[in-house]
Amino acid sequence: MDQSPYKPQNKIRIVTAASLFDGHDAAINIMRRIIQSTGCEVIHLGHDRSVEEVVNCAIQEDVQAIAMTSYQGGHNEYFKYMFDLLKKYGAEQIKIFGGGGGTILPEEIKDLEDYGITKIYHPDDGRKMGLQGMINDLVQKCDFPTGETSIKDIKKINFDNHLKIGKLISSAENYGSYNSKILREIKENVAAKKIPVLGITGTGGAGKSSLVDELVRRFIMDFKDKNLAIVSVDPSKRRTGGALLGDRIRMNAINNNRVYMRSLATRQSNLALSKHVAQALDILKYSNFDLIILETSGIGQSDTEILDHSDVSLYVMTPEFGAASQLEKIDMLDFADVVALNKFDKRGSLDALRDVKKQYKRNHNLWEANEEDIPVYGTIASQFNDPGMNNLYKHLMDLINDFSKNNFSTSFSFGKELSEKIFIIPPNRVRYLSEISENNRNFDKNLEKQIAIADRLYALNKTLLELDDEKDLKNKINDKISTLKLDFDARNQKIIDDWQDLNKSYLNDFFTFNVRGKDIKIATSTESLSHSRIPKVVLPKFTSWGDIVRWSNQENVPGKFPFTAGLFPFKREGEDPTRMFAGEGGPERTNKRFHYLSFQLPAKRLSTAFDSVTLYGNDPGLRPDIYGKIGNAGVSICCLDDAKKLYSGFDLSSPNTSVSMTINGPAPMLLGFYMNAAIDQNCEKYIIDNDLENEVKATIKGIYKTTDVPQYQGDLPEGNNGLGLMLLGVTGDQVLPNDVYQSIKAKTLNQVRGTVQADILKEDQAQNTCIFSTEFALRLMGDVQEYFINQKVRNFYSVSISGYHIAEAGANPITQLAFTLSNGFTYVEYYLSRGMSIDDFGPNLSFFFSNGIDPEYAVIGRVARRIWAKAMKLKYGAGERAQKLKYHIQTSGRSLHAQEIDFNDIRTTLQALYAIYDNCNSLHTNAYDEAITTPTEDSVRRAMAIQLIINKELGLAKNENPLQGSYIVEELTSLVEEAVLVEFDRINERGGVLGAMETMYQRSKIQEESIHYETLKHTGEFPIVGVNTFLNSKGSPTVIPTEVIRANTEEKDYQIQMLNEFQKFKNKVSKKALDSIKLAALNQENIFEVLMEASKHCSLGQITNALFDVGGQYRRNM
Repeated sequence: MDQSPYKPQNKIRIVTAASLFDGHDAAINIMRRIIQSTGCEVIHLGHDRSVEEVVNCAIQEDVQAIAMTSYQGGHNEYFKYMFDLLKKYGAEQIKIFGGGGGTILPEEIKDLEDYGITKIYHPDDGRKMGLQGMINDLVQKCDFPTGETSIKDIKKINFDNHLKIGKLISSAENYGSYNSKILREIKENVAAKKIPVLGITGTGGAGKSSLVDELVRRFIMDFKDKNLAIVSVDPSKRRTGGALLGDRIRMNAINNNRVYMRSLATRQSNLALSKHVAQALDILKYSNFDLIILETSGIGQSDTEILDHSDVSLYVMTPEFGAASQLEKIDMLDFADVVALNKFDKRGSLDALRDVKKQYKRNHNLWEANEEDIPVYGTIASQFNDPGMNNLYKHLMDLINDFSKNNFSTSFSFGKELSEKIFIIPPNRVRYLSEISENNRNFDKNLEKQIAIADRLYALNKTLLELDDEKDLKNKINDKISTLKLDFDARNQKIIDDWQDLNKSYLNDFFTFNVRGKDIKIATSTESLSHSRIPKVVLPKFTSWGDIVRWSNQENVPGKFPFTAGLFPFKREGEDPTRMFAGEGGPERTNKRFHYLSFQLPAKRLSTAFDSVTLYGNDPGLRPDIYGKIGNAGVSICCLDDAKKLYSGFDLSSPNTSVSMTINGPAPMLLGFYMNAAIDQNCEKYIIDNDLENEVKATIKGIYKTTDVPQYQGDLPEGNNGLGLMLLGVTGDQVLPNDVYQSIKAKTLNQVRGTVQADILKEDQAQNTCIFSTEFALRLMGDVQEYFINQKVRNFYSVSISGYHIAEAGANPITQLAFTLSNGFTYVEYYLSRGMSIDDFGPNLSFFFSNGIDPEYAVIGRVARRIWAKAMKLKYGAGERAQKLKYHIQTSGRSLHAQEIDFNDIRTTLQALYAIYDNCNSLHTNAYDEAITTPTEDSVRRAMAIQLIINKELGLAKNENPLQGSYIVEELTSLVEEAVLVEFDRINERGGVLGAMETMYQRSKIQEESIHYETLKHTGEFPIVGVNTFLNSKGSPTVIPTEVIRANTEEKDYQIQMLNEFQKFKNKVSKKALDSIKLAALNQENIFEVLMEASKHCSLGQITNALFDVGGQYRRNM
């Protein structure tokens, strides 16, 4: 296959984006890089983009094509809606290309291509053509020019005709000489218009795009009747001619019908501006925009060329310019009207502000001017509602108002305060990861000294036993023993003294231990069919004191520090780590699946997947790109009633019920729904116990009057006793006295068991289901944890710190473990900085890892437990409960292949063995068909059966510490432990987890490792049976599923109808609740406390949008 890049004949512009998240963000990033290196100009939008955003961008940018990755979850509706919207706006010349793995079925590809989509690439296309081959095919298909050789209908152009403006700028760019006469007319026409141009330039990486986004956001809030155009210029690559254009990915505010944005490539080297900028500005002025922002490419310190095109100029730099003498070399400080010192949270920013102000004074001869009148502003554009950005915006608007005939008097009034970073981790604590590395290494170093002393003491004591009458020698030896004991830790002496008794305790028939104040008595062995006694825990047969000390401090029995072998002395009887996984359609369908999977099993451990509408905090709706995703690849949940139906028939307060919710950005809202559903279940029990059913029914009828009360759709499945459905449409506080309700609420919060994923750090590093700004999302997480402490929520994990999605995005096992643990310690530091006690919040933290085939996965849990326990005990002084790292593990989604899918069960079985032998706290085995579709009922049962068979039938699994005593396991444990600590040091060098995230260290590393794996897979150096080796006679093509799980139209329509009725009925009370959320956020109160009430009356989308107003939307990264 030919892998040399195609050479385009025309200047090709392409929009790239992902409709969803996860590996697709990494996939489209790889694709857009190859498209760029094939000579195209790429406008990259990143993940979670609506059809309207992508289409508007394509029209404004006048591109030849859109290249998208979409996934199961409305891909048919997504692509068709895109085609329809382009046609509706008269832009049907823009071609659509797509891909989404094996989940877009061959018949769906045919249907989409027949509909008008140019090409949907299937995994088998990639195998035949290779990556470059696919891109060559795409580029070749859109190698045609844009713009017109003869511009027509110039009088029809106006600021709201984005299609015409886009074509006109392309005509000037591509056919300038043909259209010179009309372009000259436009130039003459706009000469007297005095439409202001704000020119923004600065150093590369100064954060100009984020700063522009913040200026635009304030502008459209400030001026409700004004329109704005942005021209963004980026450099073309000299070697390939390709370019990455316009940082649209960083901008949220431009998604507004009053904003037009056009990106230009310089199409020549070593210049900050394109020669077509003047023509583009003239066209935008001719279109009657009120304000135009011109942003140049950030190359070097940038030149002053922008001044030729600007009426007001802004220079953006960072505090990291080096010595103050460097400022004398920056030309723009001579000419800029205003200077922004962005990223003002960097070290030395106040000194930098002083130096830049001094230089500005010198350059402009402002010797007498007051310091506060110098137009140099410290800004943190990445921070929501930053005071420095507010003052910068006001000053710029004042300058624009002075120049323009239009009224640009801002209605905003701001104080003069400086930008101040709201620190997640206090600056004096940024070395926390290195401190942990040092702490753990010191423990190991000191232990080696203790082992040497123990060995000597053992030898001396043994020698004493061999001596009979040599009194002098005995005295000398005893003196030596006394001297050595001065340096020997008393705890280690106790370990040696108790060693025989410890061994005997595991030989007794029963072992009693205490968990959360409850004594648990467990049999210490099982009996095989051959009547052999199989011990559950086996201790080593050591006699040497050094070996005993080493083993007890690095391994130890399960349930004892450092918990390498497990958290509890024995596994709980009657509760396997098996999880029942479901998420499809509406809440009723997923409820039926949960009951089917857990029927007759003693423990109900429900693992919930949500559809992408819910994952991104949206409400179900009729818009096709939302409608298509409702209930696909997850369950649709948008209000409290949905949560009640979803978990109906499961007693959420029972110790045998545990619920895991895979949700991140909107985690606080889903948690609010869940907790209120649990509280109302217990209200229901109270109503039945006190014979209040008729009275409550009458109360509900009085509340609803003529309106229908919400109902569970269809018959209840077997196993569902209806618990949770009595109070649909109302909450317990509406039907019970307040004191009774408050008592039930308090008791429920103490009992409820489960976890919500919520880990926003790994989202920003890997999966990308972030919706709020990272700082605000972390604040919400902290508010949840604070609420849990105050309400004594002991058995529910406020966060599941996840490595699964880091691994899914491509990280190797060591990187997954290091990033996940470092994220965990970041939460520890953040919660401590908020004044919480480690023993209060430590037990509410849990972890979630991906398994895999790599050797390091055999020890991932052991290493995690050991590192966490050493750090929590010795560095943070945490008690035993907080030292215990609880982890859920899921078999690898990355090792589920779309070819020969039956083989996936073999891989899953091997990974389940790793997990069970490693004493995981819970395990989710992936269904073999998950590579190509939402898993079916049968495939999920098969996946559960894998771990049930291991736990119930595999003889060796009756032992609970089978990995201990293996030389290779001990070697791997030490190797992985040190590799993780080395990675901690690397992250520390970059300013800790949050500092490393700023430079996208984690994201880059994950993508590099992903490409490494994919390359080895592609070349065959990494053999994968049924994928690149041991192929069947047909070449092992991608398997087409026999059963495809999709949400049906009845379910989707009901969700929309139910939501509309809910919002209408709760209209008045929901407005008050949303205002109270905003107020709590602005007044720095606990948002989750207010959200617990609001989630009774508001839908998911309503709460999300309210929080956007006070916390800021997530800004995507490249």
